[in-house]
Amino acid sequence: MAFGSSAAGKHRGSSRLSRKTAGYAGIAALAATGVVGSLAGPAFAADKSPSVEDTGALNTIVLADELAGDVEAQAQSQERAAEAAAAKAQAEADARQRAAEAKAKAEAQAKAEREAAERAAREEERKRLNTFVSPLDNTSISTQYHAGGGMWSSGSHTGIDFRAASGTVVQAVGLGTVVEAGYGGAYGNNVVIKHADGTYTQYGHMSSLSVSVGQQVVPGQKIGLSGSTGNSSGPHLHFEARTGADYGSDINPVAYLRSHGVSI
Repeated sequence: MAFGSSAAGKHRGSSRLSRKTAGYAGIAALAATGVVGSLAGPAFAADKSPSVEDTGALNTIVLADELAGDVEAQAQSQERAAEAAAAKAQAEADARQRAAEAKAKAEAQAKAEREAAERAAREEERKRLNTFVSPLDNTSISTQYHAGGGMWSSGSHTGIDFRAASGTVVQAVGLGTVVEAGYGGAYGNNVVIKHADGTYTQYGHMSSLSVSVGQQVVPGQKIGLSGSTGNSSGPHLHFEARTGADYGSDINPVAYLRSHGVSI
């Protein structure tokens, strides 16, 4: 029985894994030396109290098995924890990726909408600046173009007269640059504007002016107030269209305005 004591002492300080191996080795050793077989023999069956050596060997085997089970359970627990941590990290990474993609998509959409709005605004402004308007709102013509009479030095009317009470707002008919603003003899207080197409428009007999030479004006912008200054028989607006800045280059103002989309 000294073998059983020797086997127990040999494996007392080993690790958990080595203990399991030792347990299996102990079983094999006991079987080989007949210890296990003797435990099953008649003499052992008759003896109800096993020897100290037999009990130590069996306890060593049981302890080794328990420790091996603990090690395996701990390894499985650690593996599950690692898998859970990896799954959590992946889910967080996926969530960040989705958030980044959603943000990028929203920013791209906002940029596209902003650029579309800016293009629409520019187009609207371009159309507005290229649009012509009547020099007066809610009015009518009192004297037609080329009307005859002694009131005009050329023998005929070089523009058209619009009915307007004194102080009515006069506006530029189109985009252009003011080339004359001040007193113009028979025209009284007058403004001449050069437009982008190279034509000119003149506004005469005004009571006051709101623009100066060199100023840029846009369609519908106030340039002064109607009146009866210069060679005038009463308050009205004298309006001319010209191919040049000087007197004598006049063209039909009604046809001019209509060619630019203004119905009068």
